Amino acid sequence: MFNIGDKVVYPNHGAGTIVGIETKNILGKDNKYYIMKLPIGEMKVMVPVDKVEEIGLRNVISAEEANEVLNLLRDEKSKMSHNWNRRFRTNMEKIKTGDIYEVAEVVRNLTIRDNEKGLSTGEKKMLNNSRQILVSELVLAKDMEREEVEELIDNLINENPELEDRE
Repeated sequence: MFNIGDKVVYPNHGAGTIVGIETKNILGKDNKYYIMKLPIGEMKVMVPVDKVEEIGLRNVISAEEANEVLNLLRDEKSKMSHNWNRRFRTNMEKIKTGDIYEVAEVVRNLTIRDNEKGLSTGEKKMLNNSRQILVSELVLAKDMEREEVEELIDNLINENPELEDRE
């Protein structure tokens, strides 16, 4: 059970803070919901309390774990399929896990690929979505502003040795 003020991650949507717990009557049945506020876009999401495990709602990582995630952005990109459809499916599966390390890997790999060869429209959208998920969790884990986190991510990926070889 989560409490008001807890910082949590909703896989596929990103991290936010629980700002309320409400009971709503839907189709004659009372259901409890966490009201979660996402720091990016000021969006509010209602998460059914009885579906938390199924959805994969979890606590935001610690500041120490956030540092590990940031270090991952410096690593070389993982081996990816040359077939964009297979690559897209693999990356989508990683994002759906809700694991921040997997999401960071997708951001790193797609950013490097974009700089090397460009991305399809679908992959560009996936990069933007996964980047937003990554940024939202790091903002809460590191207690930083969105712009600071985005700049940090860009700097770390740009330090990547694979990008230096392009010149």
